[in-house]
Amino acid sequence: MTRPPSGLPQAGRLARFLQSSLGSRSVAAAAGVVAFGFVGSRVLGLVRQVVIARAFGTEPELSAYWVAFRLPDLVFQLLAGATLAAAFIPTFSRVHLRAGEEQAWRLASSVLNLVAIATGVLAAVAFVVAPLIVPWLAPGLGEDSGREAELQSLAVELTRIMLLSPLLFGVSGMLTGILNARQHFVAPALAPMVYNASIILGALFLAGPMGVRGLALAVVVGAAGHLAIQLPALSAVGMRWQPSFDVASEGVREVGRLMGPRVIGLAAAQVNFVVVTFFASFVSDEAISAVNYAFLMAMLPVGIIGMAISTAVFPTLATQAAARQIETLQASLASTLRVILFLALPASIGLLLLAEPAVVLLLQRGAFDAASSEVVASALRFFAIGVAASATIEILSRGFYAMADTRTPVTMAVLAMLANVALAGALVAPFGIRGLAAAASIASIAECVALWLALQRRLGGIGRRAVGRSLARTGLATALMAEAISLVWIAFAVAGVDVGTTLGALGLAVVGGLAGAVAFVGASAWTGNEAYRALVGRLGV
Repeated sequence: MTRPPSGLPQAGRLARFLQSSLGSRSVAAAAGVVAFGFVGSRVLGLVRQVVIARAFGTEPELSAYWVAFRLPDLVFQLLAGATLAAAFIPTFSRVHLRAGEEQAWRLASSVLNLVAIATGVLAAVAFVVAPLIVPWLAPGLGEDSGREAELQSLAVELTRIMLLSPLLFGVSGMLTGILNARQHFVAPALAPMVYNASIILGALFLAGPMGVRGLALAVVVGAAGHLAIQLPALSAVGMRWQPSFDVASEGVREVGRLMGPRVIGLAAAQVNFVVVTFFASFVSDEAISAVNYAFLMAMLPVGIIGMAISTAVFPTLATQAAARQIETLQASLASTLRVILFLALPASIGLLLLAEPAVVLLLQRGAFDAASSEVVASALRFFAIGVAASATIEILSRGFYAMADTRTPVTMAVLAMLANVALAGALVAPFGIRGLAAAASIASIAECVALWLALQRRLGGIGRRAVGRSLARTGLATALMAEAISLVWIAFAVAGVDVGTTLGALGLAVVGGLAGAVAFVGASAWTGNEAYRALVGRLGV
């Protein structure tokens, strides 16, 4: 789904604002395109969840579908995911800068070919061993309803259907890296929209006759669309594919060297997903679906704010690091941090306070009833606590990747994963899926703080005072926003409004959201927040 023409002027204003905040016209334009893509993708992702919720609610078969996602996603992340951001783009930038365009394209072809072959082999192995691995991902699946064998068998079947998607995503992910490295963001921004649109259509038209198998098939079709839409853009950036591997070349070896630690880091991230699925399977058959709904809703602002801006800035950071422009790199990181924190902190607290009406409005229809809303909202509140930290991690980790340092962020990710495992094990029994969400948020906050301190030491400072001052002012404005929303909650409670209904939830979301926005904007203007002044100036408000 594309945005209507009336939204385009706002996208242009956003680009101008980012130009001021991030200090580069090219970065601002890239951020505007990537933000457009991420907003479109996340909106479609939200629609996807709405359609899936309407069709399946939190029924046990859907839990089998979420479990089945884990193994194909692991195959993709460990190869293409590890190659893209941390290894390929910085290496491509250095080779292009120092050895020229021909050598850079040869590197791109070699890495693309190697990733495609390795992903295909790993997917084939996963297909064979799926009956052994999948049951261990959610050993409690089906116990609540006495359908262990049925649901475990379904999860294996769905896993095997979706194992074609990592091969497609592996190639497509590399195309995204190649295009982003050449400062081309349009096709990569559209690709996730195609993927989400495919799953939406699958939920609408295949869920009835095929059930969750229709969703699994739609995932594969969406992955193919994700690849196909990027192919024409390669000619636009001058990509010349070669059937080469060049495993002995310095560039390919450098990608492999940088990949190693990143594989460990992504494995740690996947362990976090597995841990949530593992423990949730013992809570109830519906818990896996509920915690996935809550997590995906919490990741909406992370994607729109943290990932969009960080993805657009990263090629510039990599180029600055390759040219050893340390002061410029420090300034880029500091200004990006201020922007992300200014947007992510109120989003985090706003989502925490308005979790219930958000879930009711977005998901409560069809098979997704009030009981489902209650359990999803309870988890969403605790996931929301870590939203700002998760968004900030996106740019902090890319600061290290730009300097070809994958070890530091990977070390932090592994430590955060271990903390998450320990906390999840301790909190799931007394608090259920709320404990799992709280564990994830605490681990994210700890990882964010550790990355911030490590990056400060590595670069000798990245605007600590300026970032701290901006964070303090944003924090004050967010506190006043929270107070305004809380007062609206109290007023609705006194008036006896049932926010569990669509009308009540809509009223609370609109009135509470507007009151919070007015309080936040007023406080930002009163404190003279730099990010707010830039926003007002550049958007012409």
